[in-house]
Amino acid sequence: MFISPAYANTAAPGGFDIMSILPMVAIFALFWFLMIRPQQKKMKEHQAMLAAIVKGDEVVTQGGIAGRVSAVGENFLTVEIAQGIEIKVQKAAVTAKLEKGSLKSL
Repeated sequence: MFISPAYANTAAPGGFDIMSILPMVAIFALFWFLMIRPQQKKMKEHQAMLAAIVKGDEVVTQGGIAGRVSAVGENFLTVEIAQGIEIKVQKAAVTAKLEKGSLKSL
């Protein structure tokens, strides 16, 4: 034949080349430090905040409802949103715990 065969792989046949797997490891490490790790940290902080909620704390829900906690259950909170008006919300729906005195109208 006129054309000699071209060999694309210069490594030994059946050998393991660390350079072929190194880019995948680098991409996974970058993904871990930029996305997974911060999300896990945020989730742990949220769980700690939910566990620390007690009666009298002022909270904001995902829907934007702000109120004072009047009762704490295992999975639900009773939140007073106005004088004499209480609603029951899931603990997971609480997004933030406000500083004392943030809600002066209650």
